[in-house]
Amino acid sequence: MEKEFREISTTGVMLHQAVATKLGLHITDHKCIGILAELGPISAGKLAEVTGLTTGAITGVLNRLEKAGYAKRVPNPDDRRNIRVEPRNLARFNDRMEDLLGPLRTLMRSLSSKYSTGELELFLDFMKASVAISRAETARLQSTGSVKSSKAKS
Repeated sequence: MEKEFREISTTGVMLHQAVATKLGLHITDHKCIGILAELGPISAGKLAEVTGLTTGAITGVLNRLEKAGYAKRVPNPDDRRNIRVEPRNLARFNDRMEDLLGPLRTLMRSLSSKYSTGELELFLDFMKASVAISRAETARLQSTGSVKSSKAKS
């Protein structure tokens, strides 16, 4: 089953890279505008926390998203020391996403119609648990130092 997990992961990354390319964005930028579309205005620090990116990497993402017209940095009215990131042009972004991923959504609905409600609930439970494990492993990897190979070098 490890092979299938790797294949799902790789396919997902490649799909979102293709979407990002069509949007004229880096894959990280594409995923960040998706997060902003979902969460609404959040601090740059919170966006870094949610994505697991460094604040320096988020600065680059925000520079590119502002240039593309998808985000704007504004002072946080509750804390002037902090910057809030607001999504921009979400209708345009959502229209583009529908153009790009609408056919996939239709195909996935057709696929899911082949399964019973119970089977889909079981799968959803598995997927939620997988996401939780992946998030915990991401945090673990980000909190540890450099990784050393367990294999001896020859």
